Amino acid sequence: MDTTRTTRSPRTTRWTALGLAAAAALVLSACSDDGTGDPDVGSGGAPARTGSATAAATTDVVTGLEAPWSVVPVGDRGDAFISERDSARVLELRPGGSTREVGTVPGVRHGGEGGLLGLALHDGDLFVYSTADDGNRVQRFTLTGGTGTYRLGDATTVLDGLPRNTFHDGGRIAFGPDGMLYVSVGDAGNRPAAQDRASLAGKILRVTPDGAVPEDNPFPGSPVWSLGHRNVQGMGWAADGTMFAAEFGQDAWDELNVIEPGQDHGWPEVEGVGGEARGFVDPVQQWSTDDASPSGLTVIGDTVYVANLKGASVRAVPVSDPGTSTVFFAGEFGRIRTVLAGPDDTLWFVTNNTDGRGDPREGDDRIVSVPLTDLR
Repeated sequence: MDTTRTTRSPRTTRWTALGLAAAAALVLSACSDDGTGDPDVGSGGAPARTGSATAAATTDVVTGLEAPWSVVPVGDRGDAFISERDSARVLELRPGGSTREVGTVPGVRHGGEGGLLGLALHDGDLFVYSTADDGNRVQRFTLTGGTGTYRLGDATTVLDGLPRNTFHDGGRIAFGPDGMLYVSVGDAGNRPAAQDRASLAGKILRVTPDGAVPEDNPFPGSPVWSLGHRNVQGMGWAADGTMFAAEFGQDAWDELNVIEPGQDHGWPEVEGVGGEARGFVDPVQQWSTDDASPSGLTVIGDTVYVANLKGASVRAVPVSDPGTSTVFFAGEFGRIRTVLAGPDDTLWFVTNNTDGRGDPREGDDRIVSVPLTDLR
């Protein structure tokens, strides 16, 4: 297993987005979530240094999944819920690697990067981000039954009419340490909308579990938490409350950002490092799109772990020094969509080789477990 060291780069009413979405023209983008596209934006960066090889013991948790996108643990025994992007199915994973269907999310429109995307659990309910005919949306499903018998119950719409397109749909949802729901929304191919506070495209949103706008959001009456994003698909928090987000670049630089309320991260005016002098917030680390395409992100202890699709790897970033990183499993498992904390001090990562862009191997797609001690 090769590792790579990367040096530091230079430095409350329910909200409905239908009206805002109508103002944004959803234009088909020339690039995919692998970071391929028109080489029209870029900035300088530091070269990577190659480190030594390290051995890690990995175990398949489950195999035979179809375009899995999000995984959320249920309890601490290895049970989890899995979303399949194209089939719109939610699966329950049981210890031993078996799965059963919890239900199919109704009204999901699959196409390109859209479909059934992010999952999050809160107060016993399952929150789901998915693509529908009239835009992306977040729904809250009650769960009936229990371990081994879970079913999707009634759905309540939390957010709807979020900008959608064949590409750049965002889709990650997570509850922060403040109990609020954070939602990543891509620019949906409409680049200028990422700079428009009246549009929800190219943003990270923060709402209550019911979809209301918290009074302490940075822009009164708006769910916008941060702006100037191209396509965030990874969010997580360190123990001190620092929020990290991983973002797909266009054709030059993917980004790791520290997110604070009201900050503008520059897209489409700047990609990667280089916007600070113009009033934008620079990423704490940038990577070539050929080496990254960062999707899921989790923070475990003092380390941020980032899944990489085109880079086909897991990247570990120290919370105390976020301008550096170590790459694990480069090319060993193919495209990696997301990462999460597994049981018994393990990291789980999810492959994405059956989503139409990878080269499926026997058993793909899969969830793989690795001891955290092998990643230090």
